Amino acid sequence: MISRHWTGVAKKARADEYVHHLKTDTFKQIEQIAGFISAQILKREVEEGIEFLIITECESLDAIKQFAGEKLDRAVVPPPVQDIMVQYDDKVRHYKESYKTA
Repeated sequence: MISRHWTGVAKKARADEYVHHLKTDTFKQIEQIAGFISAQILKREVEEGIEFLIITECESLDAIKQFAGEKLDRAVVPPPVQDIMVQYDDKVRHYKESYKTA
């Protein structure tokens, strides 16, 4: 299992708009990919706005490639999301699961 992590800080007034985008656009796309397992939205308030940690889990890098393209470490941040963000990572981090509790 591969876990893909990305962080960004949304403008406080537009944080709910970002969550809506994830649920109705991004996650709808990746849920259709063979090998997709799950997605999580984690958030916390920071001085600049609302920081999000988005975690998606897939069975393999090939499944991630179907969403991210050939450059797996490049973040997928469409222009409407860029407008919502104060700052965001242009790269993602991938982790291989080594242990998980039930």
